[in-house]
Formats: sequence, structure tokens, C-alpha cells
Amino acid sequence: MRLQAAATALLLIYGTGNAFTSLSTKSPTKASFQTKLSATTLRPPTRYPETPERVAEVRDRFTEATIDAANAKGCSNENGKEDEWWRTDLNESYREVTPDSPLRVIVAGGGVAGLVTAAACHAKGMKVAIFEQASQYAPYGGPIQIQSNALRALERINPKIYEEIVKAGTTTADRVSGLKIGYKKGVFLNLGQQYERGDWLVKFDTCVPALEKGLTPTVVVDRPVIQQILLNHGIPESTVRIKSRIASYEELGEGKGIKVQLTDGTIAYADVLVGADGIWSSVRRIMHGLDAGADGFAASGAAGGALNEAEARRMAKDSVLMAGNANRRYSRFTCYAALCEHRASNIEEVSYQILLGKDKYFVSTDGGGERQQWFALIREDSGGVDPEPTEENPTPKLTRLLNEFNNVAPGDKNGDVWDDFAHELLLATPEENIKRRDLYDGSPLVSQGWSKGQVAICGDAAHPMMPNLGQGGCQATEDGFRLAEELSSVKHTKNISGALNTYFLKRIGRTTIIQILAQLGSDLLVDFDLMM
Repeated sequence: MRLQAAATALLLIYGTGNAFTSLSTKSPTKASFQTKLSATTLRPPTRYPETPERVAEVRDRFTEATIDAANAKGCSNENGKEDEWWRTDLNESYREVTPDSPLRVIVAGGGVAGLVTAAACHAKGMKVAIFEQASQYAPYGGPIQIQSNALRALERINPKIYEEIVKAGTTTADRVSGLKIGYKKGVFLNLGQQYERGDWLVKFDTCVPALEKGLTPTVVVDRPVIQQILLNHGIPESTVRIKSRIASYEELGEGKGIKVQLTDGTIAYADVLVGADGIWSSVRRIMHGLDAGADGFAASGAAGGALNEAEARRMAKDSVLMAGNANRRYSRFTCYAALCEHRASNIEEVSYQILLGKDKYFVSTDGGGERQQWFALIREDSGGVDPEPTEENPTPKLTRLLNEFNNVAPGDKNGDVWDDFAHELLLATPEENIKRRDLYDGSPLVSQGWSKGQVAICGDAAHPMMPNLGQGGCQATEDGFRLAEELSSVKHTKNISGALNTYFLKRIGRTTIIQILAQLGSDLLVDFDLMM
């Protein structure tokens, strides 16, 4: 009973809304899936091995989108046109909102949260502009999960975006997902048999619950491909203005608009300002009256990605300082991540797994195109950096990770010999592909709120969370959908603040639960050893 209860707790965290499959070490067969679905006349997606053509398609699309991102294709720069709508002050006290005089929305931040929010507002007929501080897009960590809830939101925002995302994506719900014991370990809670490395502890189903609700199962898509799709199909060309960071803003009165000043001195005007500018949000700093050090220029790559190793090292130090000023929490985990071109040995059976260990764990997921995305989370103090490469040790990150997840005796520093799969992926990854950053999240902003007057925040600016549930980008997508829905009901600019507050009230409960579950889940993974 205690084993079932503990495993169920893990399931609630890592398979929220998904059906509990099995604690056995055997993978569920296609026949068992079909039997389970027969009562509801649903059919899960059938797994077919990727063809060479599909592998080439996924990899070529990633390369193309990465080049577009690096060149900021479809974006304008700080020297853009002189006739952009946001340069004009309407100079009115307030006004009715009509098709000929729609709401004007400025979005700070051009990551997934900002692009989705802008696309959703544009789809409702609003004028939109995105101010992105970065000089180019520098994605961190490879593909991201677009889970069923986010796919539904994208479908309602713009069916074309949804279609393109699904077409570009790789389905992961057609195989096993779950948690494994990373190394040989004793009896759990003094019950049952000895655990061996690689034994399944919990499996969860991400397919049937989605199908039962009429939703599309989860897909993984490369971040630059998502950005490319949103830029091409969600907003007009040149909506994104790069090298444009918000320095301050001033509300001109209820329903009278907002005056925004950028760090280069540019002045912009809008009816609504949305801060989708990440965990170190400038908009949130101003709105909540935080110290000046709460929103340092964390990275020059959009979506928080460092453009090079030197910048990553600086970010590690700067983030420690910003966290205190911004009331953000260091998760106690540093995260190594990479995308490797490798056909995993278990690719036809497993799409996602977490190998559990003492003070660390190893996460891997199918990235499509015969690639694996992996994360190695290790508990340690913040601000750490790896040694510079030397002739004696040209691969310091890889060397450390191979030792941390050592699969041969005497094992890691704890004497634990790890499952072979972590080593399989690490050995398939070049040193230069491995990125590192400390992970920060924050407490739910229940009392502080997400809006004030004609300004609101969304995505990581509102609810930064640990990546364990794969819901960071998904909740940002839901934010964008709900924000646009509430703003679309505004008939007069005097009603903007009320609409933004309604957006907050409708979203805060759901995101609070997910933030807490993600934090608890991350802590439980490394403390799970204490129950063995």
C-alpha cells in the first residue's frame, strides 16, 4: 500500500491528468493499449519507425529554422521604419474600440510566450508589436514539448499554426514514458524486491487521457521551428523589433494608454503593455516596484539562450544577483542539456524517461529525426561554472557528466553504478553541444498579481517553473490565448484594466498548482533515494 501510494504521488506530479499504467518493468504492448481503448472506441497513434526521408526532413527543417533565427528573419531592427503605428500618440483621453480603431498592444519579449500572445491578439484584430531585447534567437536545450493542452490553445488561436506545429512535430505519446531507477538500489520502504538499475518505478500514459478529451497527443518540436511557424503564420512581417529593451513605462490614465521608453531612447505608445520578457522581466520589475537589479540583461539570445560559452559563464554569476532582487528562488539544481544526433537503443519502445539518483537525475526524450534531447540535473550551489578546456581535459563538461553518471564500477562519487542509457547519450554528444545553466523558479504571484492598470505579464514573467512537467511553454501558450480572449471583449479602453484582471483571476489557480507540482516533483526525484 505504501509503495502504491508513493508511486501514485509521483504519477500525480509527472503524469497529471494521465492514466496510471503499471509499476511492472514490462512495457505495455500495443494489444494492451488497444484493449484499454476499446471501451471508448478510441485509437492511439501507431508508432512507425522514422524513415530516412523523415529523419532528413526533421533535421533539415531544424537547420533552416536555426539559420533564420540567427539572421532574425522576419524581424526589424532598432533602426526600423518611421511609420510604425506605435510611434504615434493618439492623444485622446479614451475611446471606443472598433474594427477601425482596434486595441494597440505592445508585447515585451519575443520568445514563445511573446510570439503566441502577439499571434492571439493579432487573430482577434488587434494591432501588435513585439519588442525583443535580443539581437537574435539562441534556443537553449533543443526541442520542447507541445502538450495536448497547448495544442488545443494553438488550434483555437490560429488553426494554421496548429497544423504546422503538428506537421513539424514528432509524436511521443505512442510509446512508454515514466520514471526509472538509475542505479542498483535497495528495497523501497522495506517493501517488495530489490531494485536494479533501469527498473521502471512508474509509467504514465500521455495518450489515452488526451484522446478521451478529444485532444491531440503531445508532440515535440524544435524551438526555432516553433518560432519560425509563429513568425510566418501568426503575425505580420516585421512585427518583432530586435535589440529593443524596455527601460520604463508610464500609464497616461485609465483608458488613455501607455507611454513606453526603450533603452535606446525610443518612445512607443499603446493601449496595452504585456510583459512576456522572461523570468528576469523588466515589465514585472516596474509593475511590482522591485529593485533595479531584478532585471539584468541575462542573455543576448531570445528565450534566455546564451550565444556563446563566455556569455553563459557571465549569466551564471549575474543570475545569482538578480534572483535576490527579483524574489526568485534558486532551485538548487544546475542543468546540463544537449540535443544529440543519435538513434537511441530504446527508441521504438520509450519516448521519455527519467533516471533517478542521489542528488541528481537524468532526463531524456525523443527529439525526432533520430535525435535525443537530454538534461542532467545535479543538485549544487548556484553560480558554478565548468573549467576551461585544456590539453589534458579538452571536454570538461562531458568528463564531469560521464563521471556523475558512471556506468561501470566503482561508479560515481557515491559508489553508484548507473544505467547504461545515460552514458549512451553522453557519448553521442559533442562537448560544444552541451549547455549549462542554473535553474530558477518563483513562488506563485497570488497576492502581487499579474496585472496593474493597462499592463500585464505572462509566461515565465508571471509563473517561472521547473521543467519537469514540460509545462512552462504550454502554460505560456494558455496565457496568450486567455489574454487575447479577455482583451477581445473590451469595447472601450476604460475597460482594459478590468479585462486584464479577469485574465489573471482565470489563470492564477491553474498555474499555481502546476508551479507547485513542478517544484515538488523536482525535489522528490532527488530525495526519492531517502525512501529506498
